[in-house]
Amino acid sequence: MKSSLQHVPIIFNYIEDKEYSIQPIRWLLRPISIWPVSNSIKERILSMVLLLLCIFLIISTLIPCALAIFLDETKDVEAKVHDFGPLSNWALASLKYCSLLMHVGDIRRCIEHIESDWRAVTKIEEREIMLKSARIGRFIAIFSAIFVHSGVFSYSIFQAMTLNKTIADNVSVHSLPFAFYDKILDTTRSPAYEIMFMIQCLSTFVVNSIVIASCCVTSVFVMHACGQLKILMSLLDNFIDENEKRDFSQQKFAVVVEHHLKVLSFVSHIEKITNVVCLVEIGGCTMHMCLLGYYCILEWNQDSKEGIVAYVIILISVTFNIFIFCYIGEILSEQCDQIGETAYMTNWYLLPGNSALGFVLIILRSSIVVKITAGKMIELSLSTFGIVIKSALAYLNILRTLIM
Repeated sequence: MKSSLQHVPIIFNYIEDKEYSIQPIRWLLRPISIWPVSNSIKERILSMVLLLLCIFLIISTLIPCALAIFLDETKDVEAKVHDFGPLSNWALASLKYCSLLMHVGDIRRCIEHIESDWRAVTKIEEREIMLKSARIGRFIAIFSAIFVHSGVFSYSIFQAMTLNKTIADNVSVHSLPFAFYDKILDTTRSPAYEIMFMIQCLSTFVVNSIVIASCCVTSVFVMHACGQLKILMSLLDNFIDENEKRDFSQQKFAVVVEHHLKVLSFVSHIEKITNVVCLVEIGGCTMHMCLLGYYCILEWNQDSKEGIVAYVIILISVTFNIFIFCYIGEILSEQCDQIGETAYMTNWYLLPGNSALGFVLIILRSSIVVKITAGKMIELSLSTFGIVIKSALAYLNILRTLIM
């Protein structure tokens, strides 16, 4: 009687655990209108209003900054290079935003997949594995949000505190956080300055949220997939032993195969969502690390401690983001490869008849390593992270030689 009670599955309240897992990406995606909405008319209208507001805020900073760089003949090359960093950040964030908006349906399917996985949990060990993966995803989301927001907003405050003394009336005024084409609007007067300052701050929040969301969506989804792969390896480890070899059934094997196929389907949706985002991230991080290194050298030469601190924080956040993309790509590839090894290390030779041949299919499928790629061209791995660092340093050396 005691042994029969041990096999009774435990029913968990999956709703709380599911919320713990997807809560960070809901906080990040909903304000920028990427979170999938229901059929409610109220939610659809609110989502559309947020979308239009985000587009307006991005354009209101992107276009005047571009005009100031390319049309303002009063600025020298060094000043234009200084303003080009924020412009490139806004442009690349716009590409990420468009990519995420195009894959809202895939995001919805991934969220539904996570919900079904939590609903299917019946063992304490499985729940602990999934919660551990969810904690890692939440940690990445919080850490990324802190560094990106603190870095970019500290830069904005530093720029706003800088006095511009070369104006026609010979009066010192505070600069805007980002370059602005003065022929559109005279921001040296009130309230034009205050309005543009507020718009640029709100635009900064939107762009930061897009950057953080692209990182956190990838990390939360990939870490959930890694948790499911660990559960699959646990199922394979406990698949059969000498005491159970006579109790083997095709149903038990079907559970393993079905679980494996579900994880692979989930990873394919992640790849659809992230491959363009990752390509933009790799190119953008390489360029931004180069520019931020150049800005740090300039601030060091000018003995500006506030500027160095602001740029170093942004540099850390940029480096952290690309490292996270490469690191989780490496983990996913390793764990997908370990499925085949785990299947081979089971006691498959104890299975009756030709039942062991089913493991050949799992091993063969696992030999095709699943990878998160950047634009289906560059595999995300730790070696890719090293290449990005080397490329950024090489471009920094070229930029320093040409301009300084």
